[in-house]
Amino acid sequence: MILYGIRTCDRCRKAAKALAAAGHSLSFRDIRAEPLSAAERGRFIDAFAGKIVNRASATWRGLADEQKAEPTGAQLAAHPTLMKRPVIDTGTELLLGWGPDVQDALLK
Repeated sequence: MILYGIRTCDRCRKAAKALAAAGHSLSFRDIRAEPLSAAERGRFIDAFAGKIVNRASATWRGLADEQKAEPTGAQLAAHPTLMKRPVIDTGTELLLGWGPDVQDALLK
């Protein structure tokens, strides 16, 4: 299982801690230190469409209108922290966020 996020993200830390406590073998991928490849970005966009971009983030609010109009892949390539976090790759599916639905799916 791979958790994609950033080290300073509270949700990412909570998810990693809960998944480890539940016995999941977990690898953490800091997308700021090791940005997503074009193939990974494409896979996430295919799975989540526009939901992959966190439009409530400070990074999004700081973008110029032209940047906000760019394709999602270009936005994530230029600004990795725009990605909504965490993205969890279970090996068979991708899950977005750390809401009750994702917790139920992974912690039962």
